[in-house]
Amino acid sequence: MMNLLAQVVYLAAEEEAPEGIDLVIPAFEELIAGIIAFGIVFILIWWKVRPAISETLAARQEAITGQLTEAEKAKQEAQTLLDDYKQQLAKAKEDANKIVEDAKATAETVKGDIVTKAEQEASGIVAKARDDAAAERQRVAGGIREEVMTLSMALTAKVVGEGIDEATQRQLVERFIDDVEGLES
Repeated sequence: MMNLLAQVVYLAAEEEAPEGIDLVIPAFEELIAGIIAFGIVFILIWWKVRPAISETLAARQEAITGQLTEAEKAKQEAQTLLDDYKQQLAKAKEDANKIVEDAKATAETVKGDIVTKAEQEASGIVAKARDDAAAERQRVAGGIREEVMTLSMALTAKVVGEGIDEATQRQLVERFIDDVEGLES
């Protein structure tokens, strides 16, 4: 192999400097050696590196697919939770409105009961006051009647003298008072 390498170096030294298109196109021997070297490297990469790269790409693709699936599940769970929270919020608002309406209805009922009770108490107080006033009027009228009777008897006794007995005088005075009361009515 050393011999071959020595020959390649010797030939390269003997050759003239390339000019024009020869600068771009390599020599035939170099082209063949390059193709063979490229083929060997390509076959090694294809044989040893390609499966590792394929496995890495497959694992990466599987990981991305898993992440997308998990993200979709998380999104669906979040949407489900959001819908549940919205339903719970709507139900809570509905319950709150019902409680407020019930409280208003209860307040109106209590208000009506209180007003009715107050009106009944007021009517009772007015009726009692009227009864008390009527009783007081009767008592005062009785007292005045007694006073008038006493004064009338004393007056009659002075005017007529001692000639009429007390029972007759009392009857006369009572008749007079009844007549006066009848005129007032």
